[in-house]
Amino acid sequence: MKPARTRIAPSPTGDPHVGTAYQALFCSALAHQTSGQFILRLEDTDKGRYSVDSDIRIFAAIKWCGLVYDEGPDVGGPYAPYRQSERLPIYKVHAEKLIEMGHAYYCFCSPDRLERMRKEQMDRHESPHYDRRCLRLDPSEVSAKICANESHVIRLRVPDAGRTTFHDIVHGDVSFENSLIDDQVLLKSDGFPTYHLAVVVDDHLMKITHIIRGDEWLSSTPKHVLLYQFFGWELPIFIHTPLLLNADRTKISKRKSPEKTSLEGFRKEGYLPEALLNYLAVLGWSHPDEKEIFSMAEFFELFSLENINKSGSFFDLAKLLWMNGIYIRNLPTEDLAERLMPYSKYPYDMILRVLPLLQQRFKLLGEFDALASFFFEPPEFDDLALFTSKQFNKSEIHNKLVNVGKLLAQLDWPWDHDNWEMSMRSQAEELGFRKLGDLLMLLRVAVTGRKETPPLLETMLLMGRDEVLNRINYAAAFLAK
Repeated sequence: MKPARTRIAPSPTGDPHVGTAYQALFCSALAHQTSGQFILRLEDTDKGRYSVDSDIRIFAAIKWCGLVYDEGPDVGGPYAPYRQSERLPIYKVHAEKLIEMGHAYYCFCSPDRLERMRKEQMDRHESPHYDRRCLRLDPSEVSAKICANESHVIRLRVPDAGRTTFHDIVHGDVSFENSLIDDQVLLKSDGFPTYHLAVVVDDHLMKITHIIRGDEWLSSTPKHVLLYQFFGWELPIFIHTPLLLNADRTKISKRKSPEKTSLEGFRKEGYLPEALLNYLAVLGWSHPDEKEIFSMAEFFELFSLENINKSGSFFDLAKLLWMNGIYIRNLPTEDLAERLMPYSKYPYDMILRVLPLLQQRFKLLGEFDALASFFFEPPEFDDLALFTSKQFNKSEIHNKLVNVGKLLAQLDWPWDHDNWEMSMRSQAEELGFRKLGDLLMLLRVAVTGRKETPPLLETMLLMGRDEVLNRINYAAAFLAK
């Protein structure tokens, strides 16, 4: 296979979208596999929705994912500029060339007229479309309006009859009746292009060989194919990937599913980028061995366009969380400690010290501090709820805790597991506990302030003898009040 040139072209209009990473994953894999290039281009021509810092956030989000692009606004490249707002003269030249060839025309209709026309069509249960009023204008009238600087757009002139057909790797041959394709605006009155003109011109001039994008663009592709044909350019290879869906089979969106769309949100919560990419790969592509957990190196090696799924996949946060937990558990401890640093108020050496007991117990990096805090900060008791017992009253619990503390103070340090358990079992019987677990729960609460922790002995050994005894004394003092 010849080296492929692929691209993603996000719009800088807010939080970087997980769909951008989804497409970037496939683009990067194909470029890597064919020793080609992966390009980032910003489609920043929507002035109404443009967000000033979104481009920087897009760069950071893609890099956080671990996907490296070869060309882009922040790294340069042979086909710069890579921001559409810096390419306006290019689009104007190409739009006017289409007019010269008879494949486009000037439209002077006001927004009010277009809105009235659209409403009337919808009232008649018709698909909204331009009625070609300006296509029927006399050339002299068009020239006069242009000379008078009358506001106008440039529209694509779709052939009246026939079909526009193209091949898609995922969907096979796709065909549309030309009579159903609207005369799309190509160049707006402010000189900015619409997506349809800009994407075709940029993809051709930047020598993009494979267009990998979401299924929602499949119905727009015939307009793009027509433009390629009108310009006499070779068609790229089209690959329309399945959509990421909500449980109700609707496309995930910032409005409807904000918790599923923001790459920054996933990063802030503590998802690992490799886990997120692995999950996205599973949603859109079938591993030859039907594996669910695999490295990006394995994905890049085995990826094939033919194995892209044909239907949309449910974006299941619970499944992603499960996968993230697996990745956290499998990380080398030192690596995990480094990754926890931005999420934790504790220093690296303290994190590293407790991780052996905690690494199997959390699924998000952002959960670590809440899970680990009792190792570093003694519990603050404010009520008796944790110590309540159907078997003993407050005074009895206090006395039993004091006795357990005295026993632990007498045992040789470090406490040997077998001797410690034997002593605790004997103490439980002596103090009247029905079972060993009841005594250990009292000790766990006194030392950690919690009823669920890593194994108790290992937890206490990590804290150290003096710290454990101090905490037991503190809890006993609380019970004595």
